Amino acid sequence: MPPVLLLSLLLGALCSLGQAMSREERHRLRNQVVEMFDHAYQNYMDHAYPADELMPLTCRGRVRGLEPSRGDVDDALGKFSLTLIDTLDTLVLLNKTTEFEAAVRRVLSDVRLDNDIVVSVFETNIRVLGGLLGGHSMAVMLKEGGHHMLWYQDELLHMAKDLGLRLLPAFNTSSGLPYPRVNLKYGVRGPETRTGTETDTCTACAGTIILEFAALSRFTGDPVFEAHARRALDFLWEKRQRNSNLVGTTINIHSGEWVRRDSGVGAGIDSYYEYLLKAYILLGDDLFLQRFNIHYASIMKYISQPPLLLDVHIHKPLLPARTWMDSLLAFFPGLQVLKGDIRPAIETHEMLYQVTKKHNFLPEAFTTDFRVHWAQHPLRPEFAESTYFLYKATGDPYYLEAGRTVLDNLNRFARVPCGFAAMKDVRTGSHEDRMDSFFLAEMFKYLFLLFADAEDLPFDVEDYIFTTEAHLLPLSLSMAPNTSAAAANMTTEEELDDSNFDWTCPNTRLLFPDPAFPRNLREPIRSAVDKSCPRPAPYREPGMGRPPLRAQDFMANNPEHLELLRRMGVSLIHLKDGRVQLVQHATQAVSAVAAEDGMRFMQEMMELSSQQQKEQLPPRAIQLVSHPFFGRVVLTAGPAQFGTDLSKSTTGVRGFVTVAEPYSGCTELANAEYVQGRIALLQRGQCMFAEKARHVQKAGAIGGIVIDDNEGSSSDTAPLFQMAGDGRNTDDVTLPLLFLFHKEGNILLEALKEYREVEVLLSDKARDRAAIFKGKPLPGSLIESSVDTQEEEGCSTERTTPTSSTPIDQSQMSTVELDESAPEEVKPSEEEVSPPDEEVSPPDEVSPSEQEEVSPPEAEPKTERDSEKREEPEGDSDLNSQSVDELLADWREDLEAFQQMEKDEL
Repeated sequence: MPPVLLLSLLLGALCSLGQAMSREERHRLRNQVVEMFDHAYQNYMDHAYPADELMPLTCRGRVRGLEPSRGDVDDALGKFSLTLIDTLDTLVLLNKTTEFEAAVRRVLSDVRLDNDIVVSVFETNIRVLGGLLGGHSMAVMLKEGGHHMLWYQDELLHMAKDLGLRLLPAFNTSSGLPYPRVNLKYGVRGPETRTGTETDTCTACAGTIILEFAALSRFTGDPVFEAHARRALDFLWEKRQRNSNLVGTTINIHSGEWVRRDSGVGAGIDSYYEYLLKAYILLGDDLFLQRFNIHYASIMKYISQPPLLLDVHIHKPLLPARTWMDSLLAFFPGLQVLKGDIRPAIETHEMLYQVTKKHNFLPEAFTTDFRVHWAQHPLRPEFAESTYFLYKATGDPYYLEAGRTVLDNLNRFARVPCGFAAMKDVRTGSHEDRMDSFFLAEMFKYLFLLFADAEDLPFDVEDYIFTTEAHLLPLSLSMAPNTSAAAANMTTEEELDDSNFDWTCPNTRLLFPDPAFPRNLREPIRSAVDKSCPRPAPYREPGMGRPPLRAQDFMANNPEHLELLRRMGVSLIHLKDGRVQLVQHATQAVSAVAAEDGMRFMQEMMELSSQQQKEQLPPRAIQLVSHPFFGRVVLTAGPAQFGTDLSKSTTGVRGFVTVAEPYSGCTELANAEYVQGRIALLQRGQCMFAEKARHVQKAGAIGGIVIDDNEGSSSDTAPLFQMAGDGRNTDDVTLPLLFLFHKEGNILLEALKEYREVEVLLSDKARDRAAIFKGKPLPGSLIESSVDTQEEEGCSTERTTPTSSTPIDQSQMSTVELDESAPEEVKPSEEEVSPPDEEVSPPDEVSPSEQEEVSPPEAEPKTERDSEKREEPEGDSDLNSQSVDELLADWREDLEAFQQMEKDEL
């Protein structure tokens, strides 16, 4: 991390401190937590159960297979009433014993675990197996109290063992690492499983098994579960990078090779570290603590840059892997509290709190200067978790205020009539029809514990450990008899290195002899993020002293913009088809801040393209109908997103063509009297397409054809694109506007030069000649003697271009393609994967940059083109020498290609 950015975090004005919270206020907030839980839980039961999750915007349940697929997110759904199972122990903690008993009876009577469905091993373990074990722990505790659940005979535990046995086939690999998915009915082998072909899994996916599997083994006395979980952890430990003692994000489950070598404490790795420490606490095996401490030392050496936690490369840990953080790392201050390292926990939590106050919620990812990187927020509980643990460690009422902020924001921005809806975009406050089960399993547990007194709790939480899903497992499991498999994995005392151990957590009273100590750590960080406090502007190199260039403002022919791109490490490569490829090399930027601006510019450019490409239109046809063509010649044309929709016209627009003056069409036409009632020919470039359309429409034209000025371009070699508007309302444009590449446009210009009067038909597809001439005999004999008279019909099915939605991989090099000469146009979304830049990404970085064609917004006129205005463009010399027969042969090929393109869609 650049020193200058770090300095900006440590400077700034101080905000006033909050006062201690009264007991009455804490109780009011405690009761509010219970009311919010009731709102979420009751709406799930009323509108969603027995479905896995609630869709709070449409007030119905999410059933896998009945709703559009969301990709990997749906792997958590197994048609096993996920939210109910995930919520069982929350009901007990919130003193809802009657509801808990009813919920357990529902689970036992309604839930099936033998569904023919493929689920995530990781999610099913932490949510369903963990939920069943947490529910079993609560049922046993209540039964032992002698007042509730007296009928309970370990039924939830029997279900947990059944589920554990269904997960075990996933561990049948040479490495011991589990497959990422398993079929609950058929396992992983055989065609009926529809899985078992995967080769990669995330580190957390394989390393977040031990708590649930060990608890299952010790509850049931069956050692097989704990043995498999230990074997997976042992393999991950052996595959750590021995110099840095870090692990990568994704690993091959067969070979053990790291697939993604970036390392952090967020998504993909987070709960692996968490479970090493908690496995020591739950199981008492010193080996887990030793491994955790070795990892933790490396995390604090390489990844921790207080208050930030930035990913690095495992082989080159001094080289940052990215310049943004994901929200899942918000659990880490809580884990640091459990470890006893309070100071960095306070610092990182404060940074997260200020980001939360800035955006109302933690964005899924945010940059090192705390701007939104990924705008979603699925109501994740990790920040509330760390807030609770820090309050427990420090007793500082400041963390009660942080909890109040979480509560208020949930009620103000996420609460809807049927529950709480995830945020689709924290910047706009838009919602997503989603309420994940972890919201009920975790969020309300930690918030209730934050505001509750000890006498408010039905049991002592100090007797339990929280899993990563906040399920409660009793610490008494550590006293359960060690199975033979577990004992075989225990490490002898001689093998342990005492230098790697911190045997006890520090006494917080000794850590905080001064009650102001936590405050003193927070104050330098607060002003770096909180928008309500003064914040010094980040240092910028000369020439970068203004806000960074935004994609929507970029103009490809603006020299100042090109200079700004250069300073951000963004270079332009001119392509033969008229487009410009943008490539960002972070190492070529003038400063780290400029490099981050460049990364954001590339991201915005891709997002801008995605927004412009939401609606793809099929190609259009320009059919020459006058002598000597008579409908035989059809040119493939690109549509416009404004003006007449030719697909809704049964006759199309027919008229004679004429060249506009000026040819660019960027000012009022000088030959309006000739253009009136005709179709105007225009040259691409110098102004927006919508502006050209308005000028020819004002002159009385009935249509317009824009011809590419990039010599040699052709629909044969370049993807067709659609012309976008100018960002303003284009309802005033009522004529059709079509686009021709240079080759096709030159055919039309040559025909006009040869015959002076050329009539064309603009339509959505090639028309039958009989329909064009309404059954009249075709005039002329030239066409009959020179070409085959067989009629060809176009397919009536419209051609659509599929778009892809691939997550953008932010690496040290980003690539974007755009069109320089007509930046208002929108191209079809065709993503290509380009290899990473070797000069920037290390050899072991295998994630490729992703390349996407985009079109920037409006560009200013190019001054050097003023001299190119012409009344009648000159034709291509090669075409001048061609005979009419050769021209017609080419035109016929274009017609056949257009019709074949339409037929292919059938």
